[in-house]
Amino acid sequence: MAVPKRKMSRSHTRKRRAQWKAQAPDLVPVTLEGRRHLVPAALVPAYRRGLLPPPS
Repeated sequence: MAVPKRKMSRSHTRKRRAQWKAQAPDLVPVTLEGRRHLVPAALVPAYRRGLLPPPS
């Protein structure tokens, strides 16, 4: 396991952590039960198979 040689300052730590941003999922149009819905691209197969209920 990597061990730092020196203590990292608070400002340096917070600057580094500030770059970690969550991104909104890419939404893909899918037709379910005759209606068009926008769903995350990773979940399209689950919606098509009927494993997930259509989003409201």
